[in-house]
Formats: sequence, structure tokens, C-alpha cells
Amino acid sequence: MTGASRGIGLAIAERLVAEGAKVVITARKQEALDQAVAQLGPEHALGIAGHADDADHQAEVVARAVDTFGSVDLLVNNTGINPTYGPMVELDLAAARKIFEVNCLAALSWVQQAYRRWMKEHGGAVVNVSSVAGLRPAPGIGFYGASKAMLTHLTQQLAVELGPDIRVNAVAPAVVKTKFATALYEGREEQVAGAYPLKRLGVPDDIGSVVAFLLSEDAAWMTGQLLVIDGGVTLTGGV
Repeated sequence: MTGASRGIGLAIAERLVAEGAKVVITARKQEALDQAVAQLGPEHALGIAGHADDADHQAEVVARAVDTFGSVDLLVNNTGINPTYGPMVELDLAAARKIFEVNCLAALSWVQQAYRRWMKEHGGAVVNVSSVAGLRPAPGIGFYGASKAMLTHLTQQLAVELGPDIRVNAVAPAVVKTKFATALYEGREEQVAGAYPLKRLGVPDDIGSVVAFLLSEDAAWMTGQLLVIDGGVTLTGGV
């Protein structure tokens, strides 16, 4: 599971551990991962630091998952970056390439690594964390939204190619109260939440429970689907 030292990723890991899974979590900083592992329980979790778009890191993580816990049955691509804000005509193309590499290409590469090492012979389930920003134009974060739209398409394509033994689904959260999304609501949470029919922003557990469902046998006849988890905001025209 990538990007799992805090926020949505850690909430997903917590839910999976609560349901009996063993998890390997990744992020850039080992110290943060060590804290997360202590929270999850060292007998249930292993943390390996590295960059999500580093193929050597990916291969190491998948290999150590098999060596430590015996399999790689589940994969969650949660890592996402958005280092820019503003109109796309002013977007730094180097930043755009990095967004694409981390948000899209790395997710595909993680699937390839898990497929080659385990899932090709044994099957499995994958969940990609997309965003409601990928559903319609999102002012200020347009390329981020475009990358998430591509991730959703990759999800559907992989679902077609990898069935019947591997299921691939995605979730599209709206604003969730994490450090990553702070700029979207800080100092005006009540105002932002007012646009949501459920009148609150998301919390990481809201996403963790749905991802755990998609990975479970309860979703055994679901693949290629994008579940929108947004408090209803897209019903009112928001993103």
C-alpha cells in the first residue's frame, strides 16, 4: 500500500488490519512509517521507505511482502501529488511530468510488479485512489484532475485485461481532512462543508471502509468500477 504513513493510506491500512490482513506500507520517510507500524502493530505491518515512482523500490516492496507475509493478494495505489496550483496554460511542464509519473505511471508499475511476482498465478484485488477532481474540470488543479481521470481509465483497462482472477477498482474522494488537502479547507471548513449535502468534509476512515470493501470478497462481482465518496458534493455541481 503506497502513501500510507498517514491520512487516507493509514486509515485504509488500519481497516485492513482490523479485518485480519497483514500490510506492507510505503511512504518517503522511514520515521513516519515506523510510527505508523507501531500504531498498526509490528506483527501486522511492515514499513518500507522509498519513492512511489521508483521501480527498484517497488520491486523491493513486493519481494519483501512475499518473503515476510507469504503473498501479495491486495494492492492499494494511494500515492498522489499535486505540487502546483493555477491555470494549465501557466503549468510548469516538468511538474506536470512528475504528477503524471507519480499519479499514473507509478500506479501501473505497481500493478505490474504485483502481477509478475504473485497475482498472475494466484489472483488478487487492486484499488486505485482517484479523485472527484478527475470527474470534471477543477480550477487550479486541472492537471492533477487530468492525472486522476487517467488513473480511472487505467483502472477500467486493467480490469478488462486482468479478469477473471484479478479485480481492479477505484475510489474517488472529495475533500478529506488530511494534511494533503489542508489548503482546500483550512480556515473555512464550515463554508466548504456547506456545499456538501451531508454538511461535513470527509475523514480518512470514510475512505478506508470503502477501500476495504472493494478489496474484500463482499465485492467479488465488482471490477472496473469507480466509487465516488464525496458526501454528495458532486450532486450539487461541486468538486
